[in-house]
Amino acid sequence: MLISLLLPQTLRAQIEREARDASPRECCGLIEGRRNGAEAIATALHPTRNLSNHPDRFEIDPAEHIRLLRELRGGANAIIGCYHSHPNGKAEPSARDREGASDEGFIWLVCGSDGASSRVGAFVFENGRFRALELHQSASA
Repeated sequence: MLISLLLPQTLRAQIEREARDASPRECCGLIEGRRNGAEAIATALHPTRNLSNHPDRFEIDPAEHIRLLRELRGGANAIIGCYHSHPNGKAEPSARDREGASDEGFIWLVCGSDGASSRVGAFVFENGRFRALELHQSASA
């Protein structure tokens, strides 16, 4: 069972920067990494276009998702999850996120901000619900 996610500080800063730049819309992207027993390790973030017409929703471009799947095929890393922001919101999955989630074992990073500061939460989708993960940071990927 997945318990934690190791997120390098540079990647956390990237999510926070993307969230600020996209505000008041949501930013979104895919998480590249690998699993090592009960821990997942994020190694890169891949920003994607938000195709949603609503400022408080996100929709990852399927063409970008497929391109990245092909690019990573056969390598040590894979797409292990997605990330998005909640401008003026909480760093946890929303009701809309729960409605749109379907990939078992997929990791979700949510960056919530209040304009002055931001917080990142990590979750895994299992058995039809989100479960919080311990989020550990490292100096580098």
